Amino acid sequence: MKRKRSFFKGLILILMLVLSVSLLMSCGQRLPQEGVEDHDGAELIPTRVMLDWTPNTNHSGLYVALEKGFYREVGLDLAILEAGEVGPDQLVAAGQVDFGVTYQENVTHARAADIPIVSLAAVIQHNTSGLASLKEDKLVKPRNLEGKKYGGWGSPAERAIIEAVVTNDGGDPETIEFIDIGSTDFLSVIGREVDFYWIFQGWDGIRAAQENVSLNLIMLREYEPALDYYTPVLITNEDNIAQKPDLVKRFLAATAKGYQYCIENPDEAAVILLDLVPELDAELVKASQQWLADQYQADAPYWGWQDQKVWEDYANWMFEKELLQKKIEPEKAFTNEFLPDKA
Repeated sequence: MKRKRSFFKGLILILMLVLSVSLLMSCGQRLPQEGVEDHDGAELIPTRVMLDWTPNTNHSGLYVALEKGFYREVGLDLAILEAGEVGPDQLVAAGQVDFGVTYQENVTHARAADIPIVSLAAVIQHNTSGLASLKEDKLVKPRNLEGKKYGGWGSPAERAIIEAVVTNDGGDPETIEFIDIGSTDFLSVIGREVDFYWIFQGWDGIRAAQENVSLNLIMLREYEPALDYYTPVLITNEDNIAQKPDLVKRFLAATAKGYQYCIENPDEAAVILLDLVPELDAELVKASQQWLADQYQADAPYWGWQDQKVWEDYANWMFEKELLQKKIEPEKAFTNEFLPDKA
């Protein structure tokens, strides 16, 4: 559930594409299969989707659809790739990977830089992340974060978001010390090197509870409505939408079926994810899958649906905070067109 480094830093790595693509294409996860034909005898289309981070329950719908044969049913031979030094945003934009998992933040930055990636579906309907601290420290409101140390990954948007929620709650964000701790496990530094950290409730929040670490969690969306954005989302590029709409439609049909299975059968979905990624913590996956079952679709009319107002509000907020080089056209940053309940 941890996010990658700043999208701006990642853009530099696009220069590494030519050297990286052959390796990435060889390391995708596929299930053993006897041939490359679907149930109608037609040849399957090799298709690649890249994750935003190491596999976790945000990705369960992809793994379920892979294991259940949903992609083969629609004629796709899907490979799931883990993110490397070159992330999904860059590879999807360059057309080297068909689909990716990323965040609304990254898509918004990309569109402002004229990079043609498009969000196809919201994996989770609401922003389930927040600022976590030890319960004993009594940091229950953003204004309580004054004078505290924050451990993060060093992106400009990260700082702006924290400053905004603290300011909105009547606090002074200038007193916060921002410390870049990269990918360090937050449970090893919280209450020691740093006082608070940005986590996702459905993963690290559950992990902390399982390790008997009591946390206070300040949910970002409760203090700044524009921060109730989609995280994560599934993306492709404009060329695929224009030239391969059938591929996009097939991918989303199978993927939506996978996530619907997770919603209706969280225990079985957890088992499938653990079978395919056995290095994950079993108890964490099971608990997280149960928690996310109600979050994938939540109050949306169907899984994957995206509201244009969510895109508008976040983009406007980012522009006001001078985190975008120009305004974007939100209606071009996402589409619901290919979702099975829409198509």
